[in-house]
Amino acid sequence: MGKYRELAEKIVANVGGKENINSLTHCITRLRFKLKDEGVANDEVLKNMDGVVTVMKSGGQYQVVIGNHVPDVYAEVIDVAGISGDAEETASGGNLFDRLIDILSGCFQPFLGALCAAGMIKGLNALLLFIGTTGLIDFTTTTGTYVMFNAIGDSIFMFMPVILGYTSAKKFRLNPMVGIVIGSALCYPTIQGSALQAAFLAGAGEGAAAPYSLLGLPAYETFLGIPWVGATYTSSVVPVIFIIAFAAQVQKFAKKIIPSVVQTFLVPFLVLLIALPIGFLVIGPVISMLTDLLSSGFEALMDFSPVAYGLLLGFFWQVLVIFGLHWSVVPLHIMQITQLGYSQILVATFGASFAQTAVVMAMYFKLKDKKLKALCPPAIISGLFGVTEPAIYGITLPKKMPFFYSMIGGAVAGAFLMINGTTSYTSGGLGVFGIFNYITPEGDASGMWFSVFGILIAAAIGFGLTMAFWKDDAVEEEIAEGQPAMTVRKEVITSPVEGTIAPLSSAKDEAFAQGVLGKGILIHPSKGEVVAPFDGTVMTLFPTKHAIGLISENGLELLIHIGLDTVQLNGEFFEAHVKQGDKVTRGQKLISFDKDALIKAGFNIETPVLVTNSADYLDIIESDKREVGCSDDLITALV
Repeated sequence: MGKYRELAEKIVANVGGKENINSLTHCITRLRFKLKDEGVANDEVLKNMDGVVTVMKSGGQYQVVIGNHVPDVYAEVIDVAGISGDAEETASGGNLFDRLIDILSGCFQPFLGALCAAGMIKGLNALLLFIGTTGLIDFTTTTGTYVMFNAIGDSIFMFMPVILGYTSAKKFRLNPMVGIVIGSALCYPTIQGSALQAAFLAGAGEGAAAPYSLLGLPAYETFLGIPWVGATYTSSVVPVIFIIAFAAQVQKFAKKIIPSVVQTFLVPFLVLLIALPIGFLVIGPVISMLTDLLSSGFEALMDFSPVAYGLLLGFFWQVLVIFGLHWSVVPLHIMQITQLGYSQILVATFGASFAQTAVVMAMYFKLKDKKLKALCPPAIISGLFGVTEPAIYGITLPKKMPFFYSMIGGAVAGAFLMINGTTSYTSGGLGVFGIFNYITPEGDASGMWFSVFGILIAAAIGFGLTMAFWKDDAVEEEIAEGQPAMTVRKEVITSPVEGTIAPLSSAKDEAFAQGVLGKGILIHPSKGEVVAPFDGTVMTLFPTKHAIGLISENGLELLIHIGLDTVQLNGEFFEAHVKQGDKVTRGQKLISFDKDALIKAGFNIETPVLVTNSADYLDIIESDKREVGCSDDLITALV
């Protein structure tokens, strides 16, 4: 039993029991519960409990303030309550479309940065490959540099089920490690359709395929006597999300029937044993059926009217990409290129990625959310090279209307290209390099120029509609007629330490530099004294006195961490002038430290000053001065 086990048991009991807990996360000092009923919790019992500083309610969270050992208590509470840590909430309100977008966005948001980076690397590889064709550099698909860049850029797309297995597991409250195993199983080499087909051709027999042949689906193997449909799941999106959603329900059932003492291994065992076979036997075949139906439908529509085909495919192409159903069209294109040397199957889709990219360009000028705005440039670069997943999942789809504008741009460009009989003669290039796909083997570049016009049409429509009609309502709320306009409130934090300031990103400690613990600024002290930067309360005072946590009267949480690894000194060279729970006023001395002794002992004394609940604020603005005194403004938090 861990040292905080008893405390964890008391906390769980007094927040209303594990059945009253919807989810639990933690920050630097607090357990942040989302409870079904906050009225059930015993506030006073928790406040007076040894090991608990106080209880606060804010932003729909029931916050139990613990102190610097909150990660240890958090781990014990997770175990006692039998819940999955950092579980994501799935939207239960709204219409089906809103809930679907919430699920997709929630699954893709955690790795958007990596997705953007991978798309940019793929674009760089495509650019170098194009330059290589001119003879200026030695760069082909067989060079080691190409192979390495391709592996780096392509890996996240190839193993998409593994990553989505983790993020969707958090979304649906499944054990994330089980989610990774499910995603890995979908990418397992001998599971893929081609491997199963080889096994079938080697002697599985025709009888196993008979039940599925009526559906036009190839069954290559059997599972407990049930025909098993072969499919390729690498790079797929939909199957793993549906399997994880099903697995979460299996986990919920398993926890009810399996004794808690053996749940650690028996629950994952039962989940994997049930969810994956159902996924391979049911979900995979359903996706394959939808793919085949779409393939037949697109072929029939092109025969009926190329223009209607261009409008429809150009309009819905990005929707098909979201669900992974675009693979219903891609095989037809590859087949025609191989057999005929040309194809029009994917011509109508060429403008869609540029419409999407142009929409993101327009949103960049109108967005006020700095985090979302920062994602736009890499998404634009990625989109120009034909990789639009970062733009779709992270930027336009969550905002809905911009995504719709990009669909319109794709549709008009698709119709234009089909009206002019634009034809593709290869499938090698993506994004801007795709224009070379439309040059005939004889060197006729007329198709290439039509593709350029298609790009301009798609981009102009997407950009124009977004600039003209879209408003970032999530940031600027409409003010009802007759109501006073809302003004932005701010809280000013004066410097707690005298010295030279630097960006937090320059900190030697990666956790501070990457903003993991909060936003803020770095101070190189010129004087060994820490004073209160506002009126508030000492929320946490580390026993080693090297760090102190404060909360202002307005609820701003600030962590002041003196030096790096100074916790090892166990309080030597530090003196505290306040204690935990004390009320303090701006400028009051909090801690003294021997700056010279710390340096002589070999310690780095750079001091991060962090707003640990920065997510509760619109923006955290750091001072642009180089030198600050204890009375100078250091950080401004916009409410």
